[in-house]
Amino acid sequence: MPATSAAHPERRRRRTHRFVALAAGVVTVGALGAAALPGSATAGEEHAKGGHWPGRYQDVQLLSFNDLHGNLEPPAGSSGRVTEQQHDGTTKTIDAGGVEYLATHLRKAREGQRYSITAAGGDMVGASPLISGLFHDEPTIEALNELDLDVTSVGNHEFDEGAKELSRLQNGGCHPKDGCYTNDGFEGADFPYLAANVLDEKTNKPILKPYWVWKKKGVKVGFIGVTLEGTPNIVSAEGVKGLSFKDEVETINKYAEVLQRQGVKSIVALIHEGGFPASTSYNYDCDAPGAGDGVSGPIVDIAKNVTPQVDALVTGHTHSAYVCSIDDPAGNPRMVTSAASFGRLYTDTTLTYDRKTGDIARTAVESANRVVTRDVPKAPDMTELIGKWNTLAAPIGNRAIGRISGDIGNTGTESPLGDLIADAQLAHGRQLDPETDLALMNPGGIRAPLTYTAKAGEGDGVVTYAEGFTVQPFANTVNLQDFTGAQLIQVLKEQVSGANAASPKVLQVSAGLTYTLDLTKSGADRVVTDSIKLNGSAVDPAATYRVATNSFLAGGGDGFPTLGQGTNDVVGADDLTALEQYLTANSSASDPIDPPKADRITVVK
Repeated sequence: MPATSAAHPERRRRRTHRFVALAAGVVTVGALGAAALPGSATAGEEHAKGGHWPGRYQDVQLLSFNDLHGNLEPPAGSSGRVTEQQHDGTTKTIDAGGVEYLATHLRKAREGQRYSITAAGGDMVGASPLISGLFHDEPTIEALNELDLDVTSVGNHEFDEGAKELSRLQNGGCHPKDGCYTNDGFEGADFPYLAANVLDEKTNKPILKPYWVWKKKGVKVGFIGVTLEGTPNIVSAEGVKGLSFKDEVETINKYAEVLQRQGVKSIVALIHEGGFPASTSYNYDCDAPGAGDGVSGPIVDIAKNVTPQVDALVTGHTHSAYVCSIDDPAGNPRMVTSAASFGRLYTDTTLTYDRKTGDIARTAVESANRVVTRDVPKAPDMTELIGKWNTLAAPIGNRAIGRISGDIGNTGTESPLGDLIADAQLAHGRQLDPETDLALMNPGGIRAPLTYTAKAGEGDGVVTYAEGFTVQPFANTVNLQDFTGAQLIQVLKEQVSGANAASPKVLQVSAGLTYTLDLTKSGADRVVTDSIKLNGSAVDPAATYRVATNSFLAGGGDGFPTLGQGTNDVVGADDLTALEQYLTANSSASDPIDPPKADRITVVK
């Protein structure tokens, strides 16, 4: 049923933790205007009217973040840094993230703010490090409860384990297969997950609440939550079985009308879909060239078509950082924000509520992305939570599975870690069938780099099971299938055509497969057919090739329908096991694995 309650479940713990010491945060600020408002009241400051009500205008603080992905501990490598643009045009990086620090920053930000809401844009769980993923993300839900999260949309990763598991995360209860992990059991989320555009195919109704309304002393702010319509293309078929995903704009507009009829005029959309800013610096001035010119991608069209009744858009999915204004259908600028990923940033937005109209004074909206720096005190309750779950995970996570001689990164068109994982899956495939020819790996399944510097006490260069889990947390199996050479060529062309035409997904390839990717061309022609070779010989369109992929790709995921057409399937072990076996067999303390050169794909720009 639609949610209009102002209260959370009774077990809700409200804002009980306060921290005084906090270094000044570095911010990027966007503002829609500087209109002076008569009788205004800053958040937490009430102007008496008849001794009971504040003045006409009330600032409401909206703190938001997105794409946490269960990163309770500070993320490693580039995943744990943000880039900051300096006044002289240079950039520097800042270590950021970790819920011990996120909690401190959020709690400090709320101090003195009597009207404060904390919201999220989806992918709070899924693709999580071992400390959370090993326990089906119960630790992350516990952490979000302690963070006093008020509301979040679902993201695509909330469906990694299917709708029933998502319902368990919302409502509580022990895992149906693995049972309870602690004597306390699992109570579920204190905050509502919103899934307005995710329908049960049988009932044609949302599987979770479509919207929720925050209320305090006459101030009402409605939240509508959606995930990207294309979720079935990037989640395993089993995870979205029995569900349909509707258009984001149509859904938001529908429920905005519902809220308006209920007298809720101030509305925020939580959208798990995003854009790509023109700069990787979190404090890039998105609006400098003109409203919206600094961001591209799906969120732009969504923002331009969502009804003007919606006052702000909190977005996610692309792991980008931006604070932009994009004109609504009426031609009025509207704030659109995203706070990168992994808890490295949060967005601080001021919504000025007009008590007379019940709406937001849009010309007064201001927003800033703030860095979750690690130079502040750790939140003790988060340290305790991490310690509890690490104690349970340690016997599994601390086991060494290999050695590396340097950082093995996961960024770039072809990444060193992508090559390593493809090689591991090829080796596992050849254990299953010696005739296996090659392996293909989707880049989105590689969630973190392997770093040389010891993260805990394991020693430099040691790769632990926990680190491997963080890289490949999905538990996909390694599958073998037969394809013709013509189908293999088509698969490579699907990287840059069809569903992937606008945003290419370049598969990581095993040793022996080489080709040229010419980005000066368009569409499928960007993959140069005559350049595709296996072990130095041109791929024969009429020949049969044995290909190893993970089960997600084998089902046609990530916009590769041809990979769903293979024959003679053989299912092997999970992909993390394949990586573990490869690292163990090919590395030692005296002979660690060197980072691959990432020279199998020749890129022409």
